[in-house]
Amino acid sequence: MPTQRRAPQLLLLPLLLTLPATGEWAGCPGSTTPLTAPPPHSHPLTGSDSVLCFTRYEESSGKCEGLLARGVSVEDCCLNANYAFQETSSKSCMPCRLPRWSPWSTWAPCSVTCTEGSQLRHRRCVGWGGQCPEKVELGTLQWQLQACEDQPCCPEMGGWSNWGPWAPCSVTCSRGTRTRRRACDRPTPKCGGHCLGEAQESEACDTKQICPTHGAWASWGPWGPCSGTCKGGPSAPMERRSRTCTAPEPSKTPPGNPCPGSAYDQRVCSGLPPCPVAGGWGPWGAVSPCPVTCGLGQTREQRTCDQPVPQYGGPFCVGEASRTHVCNTAVPCPVDGEWGLWGEWSNCVRPGIKHISCQEIPGQQTRSRTCRGRKFDGRRCLGDHQDIRHCYSIQRCLIKEASWSEWSTWGLCMPPCGPNPVRTRQRLCQPKLPNFPPTITAVEGQGEKNVTFWGKPLVQCAVLQGQKMMVEEQRPCLHAPPCTEP
Repeated sequence: MPTQRRAPQLLLLPLLLTLPATGEWAGCPGSTTPLTAPPPHSHPLTGSDSVLCFTRYEESSGKCEGLLARGVSVEDCCLNANYAFQETSSKSCMPCRLPRWSPWSTWAPCSVTCTEGSQLRHRRCVGWGGQCPEKVELGTLQWQLQACEDQPCCPEMGGWSNWGPWAPCSVTCSRGTRTRRRACDRPTPKCGGHCLGEAQESEACDTKQICPTHGAWASWGPWGPCSGTCKGGPSAPMERRSRTCTAPEPSKTPPGNPCPGSAYDQRVCSGLPPCPVAGGWGPWGAVSPCPVTCGLGQTREQRTCDQPVPQYGGPFCVGEASRTHVCNTAVPCPVDGEWGLWGEWSNCVRPGIKHISCQEIPGQQTRSRTCRGRKFDGRRCLGDHQDIRHCYSIQRCLIKEASWSEWSTWGLCMPPCGPNPVRTRQRLCQPKLPNFPPTITAVEGQGEKNVTFWGKPLVQCAVLQGQKMMVEEQRPCLHAPPCTEP
């Protein structure tokens, strides 16, 4: 039977409890196992490498857009951090900005169409001149695998009933067809199945009656000569054409209907047109100034199809009305700073008091981040580089009251690209936190501040499935697809 996915049930605490580092909770939802694929370049790109240079990088699709120039160096192209480049031998587009992870791709279709299967998604480290967070190399692929189920059961085929009686002939004279039907209900198909073959069949039938033949027009004949040689006389020159009721002629016995409408058609003659004049290009205009003050840009020249202007249906000038040239300012463009990831919270301490652990004494913690990548007078990162919060330390505190949490939701399949991937869920032994005040007034007149519990307490629950701290359940991920270079 397919598994039923349970909604996550979380144990809500009155305050935030800092959990252990990610590695201690392997398999939680959202965890990944990176598969480091060879970067798309066999060696790091140098400034002298010749590439295709583009003016835009589409973040959602990972594609280069707006081809600016071919055969320029990476160094010149990336004078503007908003540009992107592509090696002539590669289909991968790399932005000139500081490296970071691309967005996750959409989940691939489920590996099977019925019962439980698996599906993959990926992201890539893209950019130029550095590494992604956690010191990941450029071009690295990271994969995630999860269980999926398009429909819980697989189709079962049905069987046909006996044929029903023939319906009357489709015509009342000459030869026609008649049909009969059968039902797909012996047995009825299940879960989207069907019966092999057709529910209806037809055969010819003859009424033994002669049908009347109704008349139909043959094609129009050619237009005749114009009745005049010029316009502007007492009557407009006309040309005529005719048709006959012979495709077929109406029968006499039984009588068929005659052709409807007129056997003749006429129209006003059109005058002789003047001779066409083909267009010719005028000279190229002045070259426009370089439109950018940094990096690469494009200048433009234009010309007009006016020597002569095409007239009376003559063809337009052949070729382009404008042409472009690459211009290089040789000036790097400003690169705005980007915040790196927050570092770990420091220990919960209070100046002047040596030990505050396990006591109702609020302390403080800090964490910091670095503004990276700012160059050439780009904008500084907005916001603070340091974060401060108030805390109660419960590091290594013995807490006797504890209880088991509900099952977590099923995690991702691990390893996503290895043999026999499995998904995991856990129940954790969670302490009953001390009944300390959830807020404090740190400075008079500045309002109340939240206080966070921090640290890893000493806690044990009643034995559950032979465990006192964590119970884990695993389930194999079925029909896992291979990880192939996207």
